[in-house]
Amino acid sequence: MPPVPSRLRHLAVSARKHAEWFVRDRFPHRRVVRDVQGVRMVLPWSHRLPDYAGNGPYGQNLVQLARLLAEHDGEPVSLLDVGANVGDSTLQICRATDARALCIEADPYYMDYLAANLGDEPGVEIVHALLATGEETAAARTAVRTGGTTRFTEGAAEDAVGSLTPSALRTAYPAFDRLRLAKSDTDGYDVELVPAIAAAWGDVRPVLFFEYDHRLSRLAGNDPLEVWPRLAELGYRDVAVWDNGGALVGRTTVADVPDATGALEEKVGVRAVSYWDVAVVHAEDAAGRAALDELAPPSRRL
Repeated sequence: MPPVPSRLRHLAVSARKHAEWFVRDRFPHRRVVRDVQGVRMVLPWSHRLPDYAGNGPYGQNLVQLARLLAEHDGEPVSLLDVGANVGDSTLQICRATDARALCIEADPYYMDYLAANLGDEPGVEIVHALLATGEETAAARTAVRTGGTTRFTEGAAEDAVGSLTPSALRTAYPAFDRLRLAKSDTDGYDVELVPAIAAAWGDVRPVLFFEYDHRLSRLAGNDPLEVWPRLAELGYRDVAVWDNGGALVGRTTVADVPDATGALEEKVGVRAVSYWDVAVVHAEDAAGRAALDELAPPSRRL
């Protein structure tokens, strides 16, 4: 029997995966326990995390960045996890290195899972709130859930969740006054939130890690390219880029990122499904840059 072409094998695997997702999506409230990249978690059956993670690099860039920051700083990492979802990032970081974590989640559905996975974790604070930069983002309050992630669109008052600005959050949680690592995954609001977080903790210059998605940013009414000059004004310079599967794409600077974002744009007749994970380090953060150099060597130019 002749071998099956790789393209046909890929199509068969993809068809099976989507058929399984179709079944699991019919039972979104079924709770299951899964081992994901070395940690045991409670998840909704429909959540895509186990499928995306597998045994690959998905999500490990953030975990390794936190570990390297702790090593180079010689002290535990203080983490802000915005859009904490089910707590997978924070839980893996806490297993990889000493860390304190402030987890922010606006979706009440995922708050139950976040509490189940992190409620007893030492040094972890959980906040049910929408982190917002102003009235325009505070109005985005109706949860739209897809495959284990949530974006918020403007909706009715009964869907509303209380909001906090980054400055108010810092004031309310002084234990995280010396924030070291800020992670944001808010499906389109990251490009607005991340500069606000960087400004609120501007005196301590945390390393920034966020999901950079042109399509979702525009769906949320944000221009994804505006984030880079705003970060440059705050003194940030060095950037590492990974694809949406966690594979390293390369290194660049905030000044040069916009010229390399063509792969994230909508294509004629084909919707781009790519997004990036990016880590951004302040120009005066020598330890942060050393950690980034280990994780994403400067020779790997974007």
